[in-house]
Amino acid sequence: MFIVTLKYKKPLSEVDRFVEAHRMYLDACFKEDYFLAAGPTNPRSGGVILTRALARTALDALLQEDPFYREGVADYEIVEFEPMKCSAGMAAALGK
Repeated sequence: MFIVTLKYKKPLSEVDRFVEAHRMYLDACFKEDYFLAAGPTNPRSGGVILTRALARTALDALLQEDPFYREGVADYEIVEFEPMKCSAGMAAALGK
């Protein structure tokens, strides 16, 4: 499982030009069951994506399809972790 944090490196006016395309990208990733949760940070300086377990190379390729990545408006940090404890709802989402 991965936690992906995005940090905007362009002004919000530039980020906002790609928000709709980014949301469509997220929708496609949720439809394919790659992502578990996603949303902006507060204050709005970036975002967070929680992914299912997948190969790191697959995640890297997937993130390169994100309009925020393609347009260079955000930097990405990826943390891999193995959830040892989680809620019943999360366990169901993870298939555990």
